[in-house]
Amino acid sequence: MSRPCRVGVQLPEVERPVGWPELFSMARTAEAAALDSLWLGDHLLYDLPGGITRGPWEVWTSLAAIAAVTSRIEIGPLVASTGFHTPAMLAKQAATVDAISGGRLVLGLGAGWNEREYRAFGHPFDRRVSRFEEAFTVIRTLLHDGRVDFHGRFYDVDDCVLDPMPVRPGGPPLMLGSVGPRMLGIGLPHVDAWNVWWSDYGNSAAGFGELRERVEEAAAAAGREPGEVAATAAVLVQLPDGGGRLMGETYNRPVAPVVGTPQAIAEHVHAMAEAGASHVQLVLDPITEQSIEVVGEAVALLDA
Repeated sequence: MSRPCRVGVQLPEVERPVGWPELFSMARTAEAAALDSLWLGDHLLYDLPGGITRGPWEVWTSLAAIAAVTSRIEIGPLVASTGFHTPAMLAKQAATVDAISGGRLVLGLGAGWNEREYRAFGHPFDRRVSRFEEAFTVIRTLLHDGRVDFHGRFYDVDDCVLDPMPVRPGGPPLMLGSVGPRMLGIGLPHVDAWNVWWSDYGNSAAGFGELRERVEEAAAAAGREPGEVAATAAVLVQLPDGGGRLMGETYNRPVAPVVGTPQAIAEHVHAMAEAGASHVQLVLDPITEQSIEVVGEAVALLDA
């Protein structure tokens, strides 16, 4: 077997409180295990069962910290909400993290979905796709060209200059974190990849393959060549001591998780690649250093 596509893991979000010594150890373990990427969710808080409200660390500060303690592995938000920052500021944050990492950032962008955190932190929740369209224009223009003048319904940017620029000419690769028809119409003409969450395609290779065909049709309508926009997917993996993925709200639909053994993970990665995935982000239940080591064993099988 040879590695058929890139393999990454999402670090803990709100499954349990996790401090920075453990997060650093997880990041280093993933890099040592030859994984391709590390991902962090961009959320502010969730209401969880039992009356618990819990939030993760802020994503851009966290990505900068992870970038500083790793040297090879790609990093990125899965995915950054354009509603949590003004677009020019988000571009500034992305350029900074890209520089700290030495050009390892993949910039995933989306419009967000969890109204609770928008209201709690004072961010507007209405017209999210329209707001995303304007923000996306400002962000990608700044990262690519270094300067933008934009006056829209939601954002006004007057002769903004991005300096220092990202370390890579043209900026970091862009990934669209949505498969909604309108979001695809906005993003597909410009992005390098698209991503879908596991509950939105049933967590199966067959479900992903069907979705990919639809997105490929939308990409063709946007003027992109077949396969030009890479297809990526989050995958839910449950190890023997997993107790269910804790995420809050009702966003996650019930699906069958991938069995968390090295062989089963390797076989599922192959099946996803055959369905057209170029990169999978494993969402591990539970997410621990030991779980990442199991993924490392799966990657070793793929590389053998």
